[in-house]
Amino acid sequence: MIHQSVFTLIGGLGLFFFGMQLMSDGMKKVSGDRLKSFLHRATKLPVVGIGVGILVTFLVQSSSATSVMVVGFVNAGLLTLAQAISVLLGANIGTTFTAWIVSVIGAFDIASYALIAVGAGVLIMKTAKTRKARFTGEVILGIGLLFTGLALMRNAVDPLRGSEYVKNIFISFSRNPILGVLAGFVFTIVLQSSSATIALVQVLAFNGIIPFEAAVPIILGENIGTTITAQISALGANLSARRAAMSHTLFNLIGVAYMLVFVYLGWFTSAVNFLIPGQMTNSTIMFYIAFSHTLFNLFNTAVFLPFIGTLEKLSIWLVPKKESDIEERTQYLDRHLLESPAVAFDQVRNEMCYMLSLAVKSVKTAMEGLGGEGFKKAKKVSKLEEAINGLQSEITQFIVEISTRELTEKENSQIPVLIHSVNDIERIGDHAENIIEMASRKNAERNEFTEYALKELDVMWNKISVMMEKTVEVMKNENIHKAAEILEIEKEVNHLQKEIKENHIVRLNEQVCDIKTGIIFVSLIDNLEKIGDHLANIAEGIYNKAHWRSMQIK
Repeated sequence: MIHQSVFTLIGGLGLFFFGMQLMSDGMKKVSGDRLKSFLHRATKLPVVGIGVGILVTFLVQSSSATSVMVVGFVNAGLLTLAQAISVLLGANIGTTFTAWIVSVIGAFDIASYALIAVGAGVLIMKTAKTRKARFTGEVILGIGLLFTGLALMRNAVDPLRGSEYVKNIFISFSRNPILGVLAGFVFTIVLQSSSATIALVQVLAFNGIIPFEAAVPIILGENIGTTITAQISALGANLSARRAAMSHTLFNLIGVAYMLVFVYLGWFTSAVNFLIPGQMTNSTIMFYIAFSHTLFNLFNTAVFLPFIGTLEKLSIWLVPKKESDIEERTQYLDRHLLESPAVAFDQVRNEMCYMLSLAVKSVKTAMEGLGGEGFKKAKKVSKLEEAINGLQSEITQFIVEISTRELTEKENSQIPVLIHSVNDIERIGDHAENIIEMASRKNAERNEFTEYALKELDVMWNKISVMMEKTVEVMKNENIHKAAEILEIEKEVNHLQKEIKENHIVRLNEQVCDIKTGIIFVSLIDNLEKIGDHLANIAEGIYNKAHWRSMQIK
């Protein structure tokens, strides 16, 4: 029944999204730096990245699954956009193996094992004795739910596969190459499987319903339709993941566009007939279709291989950065500069400025959550915290690598100061998370601060805001006078914290405010004071360095 198919389709989409999120989050937690470095090494050369894409897609027999996983890796910060593009190029070749299997023994359906992955993932999560084991279970569960969702979506439209009406649409559309491409595109979206579309075309051709010349455009359209899965998986993902999905669409769309010219001229079918020995018959036409699919993707990959950089730039242009987007990767660090420590140190400071700007944005967002929209603000703070943590790891590793070079005494003395400052910035992000948690509690329990408490909080927040602005400025230009001002404000903040707490005790004794609201209020004041401490630590490191330099000049 139609309504049952609709409900199944909606449920499948829900499981698909949830599985994608679980897999991405779990992969990020369990991978650590080892998987990250492996993926970077394995895909450093585009040709190797293509090989990885071919291998993974061959193993799972689904380019859609590979593209979803690649988008997940990019979303988790495990692959750069350029590396993801090379893997996606390989996925297009890897998916052609399914057509060959259909030609010989039938398609292999990875969804058959999805429920086993779900059960195994839950079992591991429930019995895990370590965080890493639990996160591994989360990844397995996410993969299982992802494939279960895909299977449900396919089952929801399964009646279409045996429909004579569907077959007639294929036949009428395929008489015109452009309509054939459209037919392949639409049905791949509907069936949620490029392999299913190709298998259907092969069966129709085997039964003499569709001629080979009509099957080719449908195969080309399938290559465009299969990119929709990656686009769906990128919804709600970060900027780089959305760009990776766009690069996959561009690669297939442009490839089909120029290949249509060869199809119209008859060159493509002539090439297939020339390359396959023997005469085409109903019993061999399935092999011709499989070969056509492989030939197109091999040729298209070879064409785009030298232009991965161009494809990357085009994807960036088509998916511009929005104000709400957070760039989670480093902006300035370049390992080629490690041999020039002076320049490398400048890059570290630039990167720390960017990291600090994210931490400041996180604190401001958390404080905005006190006024409402706590859930929305909490999601943004969480994303900012992920980006800050990633930058901390990258910057610290870069500083450690600088320390292995030949450094002057002055340069060597900067190492511990920089590492401490990076840690201070990361801790500011942690306190932002604490603040948004308090804000969410306040909003959920509908607790209201007294007029006195609001005024005190406003005074404290204004001082911290000034400190944050000055710290960003000091980090950019190492102004010794501004650094000294930050240290003075921090003393005022410490005194203010003590004064506010004393006033709060008085209000509690006079029963002006309740205990629950008071706990949230004191926690906010304490977290703001801690943020002031970390800002002062950063300013002190810069002050000492600038002061030492001025003494040297004298």
